[in-house]
Amino acid sequence: MASWADFAAAEPELAADIRTLVCQYGPGLGYLATVRPDGGPRIHPVSPVITDAGLFCFVLPSPKRHDLDRDGRYSLHSFPSTDADDEAYLSGTATPVTDPALTAHLATLMRAAAGVDWRIYELSVSVAMVVRHETSKVSTRTVWRDRARPVPKARENDPCTKPLDSVQ
Repeated sequence: MASWADFAAAEPELAADIRTLVCQYGPGLGYLATVRPDGGPRIHPVSPVITDAGLFCFVLPSPKRHDLDRDGRYSLHSFPSTDADDEAYLSGTATPVTDPALTAHLATLMRAAAGVDWRIYELSVSVAMVVRHETSKVSTRTVWRDRARPVPKARENDPCTKPLDSVQ
């Protein structure tokens, strides 16, 4: 899995588009999907932090934190825009940040309250995607993977009854 910095270096335009969609309201906003103990999905609203150094998420004691500690797989989806149906998606693995200097820097940057039992996770990137809904029939999808695999850049939207290829 690639770090955010590695991904952004490989695909700077896509990384900028994702940052714009995640941070469209100022602070980062998204939906974090984690894996429950029974293997099912769990989804939570979060405020991801994107810096030049990485993609991070502060997590309080909660089912999602237990999920990330047990099975670090995640997916992150941007909040919907009020102006367009464009969307950003990331998936990879979350790892607790253990570097005290990085933790202090991020806590200062985000004005995180001292004495609160939050933990910071760094989110690696295995898949990154932006979908631009250009018309009601055409969507442009840009996908990056940490391994080479061709993905169509555009397709015509079909009714939900037709199977579509998957990002995963």
